[in-house]
Amino acid sequence: MPAEIDFSKGERGKFHRPGAKLNMPIYLDAQVQDVLAEIATAKGQELSTLVNELLKKDIELIQMARN
Repeated sequence: MPAEIDFSKGERGKFHRPGAKLNMPIYLDAQVQDVLAEIATAKGQELSTLVNELLKKDIELIQMARN
């Protein structure tokens, strides 16, 4: 570290929020995103809403298959 950087008045954990939830960015293949965007537009939904619905259905199917 360069000597001119002074951390003497720094406060550890100033921005830490216990239990804060991180929203991860999810990147779709271009072709998948295009198809899903078309479906979402046709349904009058946001793309994120459609993707969440599809993922919830997949999770439900996976859990049913495990039982």
